[in-house]
Amino acid sequence: MAKVHPLIIPNSTNSDDASSSCTIHTRMTSTGETFTVWMKLLVMQGNGCTAFDGNGEVVYRIDNYDNKHSNEVYLMDLRGKLLFTVCEKKMCGFPTWKGCKNNGANKTFFQVRKSWRSVLGKKGFSYKVTMGSDSSFYRLEGLSGKSLEFRITDGNGGVVAETKRKQSSSGVVLGDDVFTLVVEPHVDHSFIMALVTVYGLIRHQI
Repeated sequence: MAKVHPLIIPNSTNSDDASSSCTIHTRMTSTGETFTVWMKLLVMQGNGCTAFDGNGEVVYRIDNYDNKHSNEVYLMDLRGKLLFTVCEKKMCGFPTWKGCKNNGANKTFFQVRKSWRSVLGKKGFSYKVTMGSDSSFYRLEGLSGKSLEFRITDGNGGVVAETKRKQSSSGVVLGDDVFTLVVEPHVDHSFIMALVTVYGLIRHQI
């Protein structure tokens, strides 16, 4: 299978490149990293998406083992190790998404609920991400009508990850099922991918 490379590739070697593949789900980098996310499941038949790193290697895959927009989907590494289970629930008539980090305890790691407010001065969407019992939180934000462009911010409004339309090396904009995901330094990649999973469920793309 041909490798899919992102438009922007980190210009320095990651400090933890020597880490074994079995620990990739907790990987962070001091320089940030850029992924290519394709809303197709390439590893096996089914619905979901696949994430490639800056070297064009598959590092994450999201599978729902069912029809598109399942109520429960799974974030895994390339070898099928389960990292997060993301479930959609209805609370008081409104959808809520819960992410359980599968470290044996299977407890809720984060919860996502819609926040009614404007984004960047325009009508868009905003979802609040609450981290377990902690008081810290994040936001998943985007503009209406631009399904591939969204960002994840921390409680102070700082951007920790964002997406944009994927372009080829010659500048050609690719289809609406592939985008570039830029993750800032010292951010857990698997957590960001879990939020990408929620975003795919919100947009009925998974």
